[in-house]
Amino acid sequence: MTKILIDSGPLIALFNSKDKYHAVSIKFVKNNHSELITTLASVTETLHLLDFNRNAQADFLNWANAGAITIEPITLGDFSRIRALMLKYSDLPMDFADACLVFLSEKLNISEIATIDRDFDVYRTKTKKPFTILL
Repeated sequence: MTKILIDSGPLIALFNSKDKYHAVSIKFVKNNHSELITTLASVTETLHLLDFNRNAQADFLNWANAGAITIEPITLGDFSRIRALMLKYSDLPMDFADACLVFLSEKLNISEIATIDRDFDVYRTKTKKPFTILL
């Protein structure tokens, strides 16, 4: 099965019916046949931004727990590369969650990402290619 990265934006939109990306995120997930890979940083960001509704948070956790996403671990040993990425893109600035996803793209050799974050237009893969943005 192919793997793609998923950022917090579409995850938030899936569980917030008032989000302008709600419908497109639902359509994407329903039509997706790839494994969705993310990090605990993106999950934390998603839950934080869904804090307006405890039911939305609970629904997201149930969906994730059912196997809808794979959470790839980030370890303390990965922090030096993540820090380097954050410094490289400090003019944006790159946040920790985005840096973790770019790091995973390098580690897992994945260049496709489901995101609504335009910063991924600027970020590059390890081979200096642009990301393929799926939303």
